[in-house]
Amino acid sequence: MSTTTPTRELDGASAVGVRLQKFFDDQIRKAAAHGPEYQRLWQAARDASVGGKKLRPALVITVYRALGGTDIDAALAAASAFELLHTALLMHDDVIDRDLVRRGSPNVAGVFTADALEHGVDGAAASVWGEASAILAGDLLIHAAQRLIAALDTDNDRRMAVLDVFDEAVFTVTAGQHADVSFASRIVRPGTADILAMIENKTASYSFIAPLVGGAVLAGATDADVRSLREFGRHVGVAFQLRDDVLGVFGVEELTGKSTLSDLREGKQTLLVGYASTTEAWQRVAPLFGRPDMSEADAADLRAALEASGARRFVESVIADQADRATQVLAESALPDHLRADLADVVRRCVEREW
Repeated sequence: MSTTTPTRELDGASAVGVRLQKFFDDQIRKAAAHGPEYQRLWQAARDASVGGKKLRPALVITVYRALGGTDIDAALAAASAFELLHTALLMHDDVIDRDLVRRGSPNVAGVFTADALEHGVDGAAASVWGEASAILAGDLLIHAAQRLIAALDTDNDRRMAVLDVFDEAVFTVTAGQHADVSFASRIVRPGTADILAMIENKTASYSFIAPLVGGAVLAGATDADVRSLREFGRHVGVAFQLRDDVLGVFGVEELTGKSTLSDLREGKQTLLVGYASTTEAWQRVAPLFGRPDMSEADAADLRAALEASGARRFVESVIADQADRATQVLAESALPDHLRADLADVVRRCVEREW
């Protein structure tokens, strides 16, 4: 079981996996008419969708059922759309970060880069081929996700409400991603508030707020319940991403499936770095940060500075604070008791996870 998937919705998340497998099988079959490389693109996109926490579809289904939704087929379609969006955004994120591995295996860019190199293409051209393939695959999945929602078999008002939630998520996550790149590129020098706002836009918006609110409006929830879920998603989403940032530097690679060097090599402006950069401990090692050729020894020096500066302790305190705020939102809401219990478990798992 995933560390963040509500137990009672595991079957629903599995059903989403089955739906997505059929979707990709259909697309791979259609793509054959356009040649083997295009078919290979869809195969790589399918492989990218396998695994992961399936958190977003589980949240859609959990909320939909808890708030009185009875059309499970519509809920599964919406849940599948949010999972496709997630897969697409990961593809684009990996291109931006120049990562070739995701979940311990080559990602779409990695697969096509390796294919090109095996065919004797030079490194620069192989990278272009890999990155272009990942961008195009991501674009295809965002379109497919939107189409799933547009085709929901429900009344028009609810369909449009879910579509609005999806559109808002894409709009907001792009703002967050754009800000993230501006920070890493040193175009903008962010403060703590800027970094937290970026996290809310980039992660909380589509990973928590959108699936929670999407499931709610599809079920015909009250405005008060939607507001509570939106506020809850904001806080738990920030806590989730901050934990991810800590694991990205201090995690166990065998558990996370992600290099603990990539964020440091990229020069990613996490809250860890934002806090540390104001301290003397960080200034001594700052020239190492963001170096593409960073060694394990250099990374160890940066980790030591993050500890010595108090940055890790500070971020852990923010994670705890955001988790407390999310829990308080639940306590003050009028959401059903069993939904509050499920969502409280999500908070705990987000904070305590090791991958």
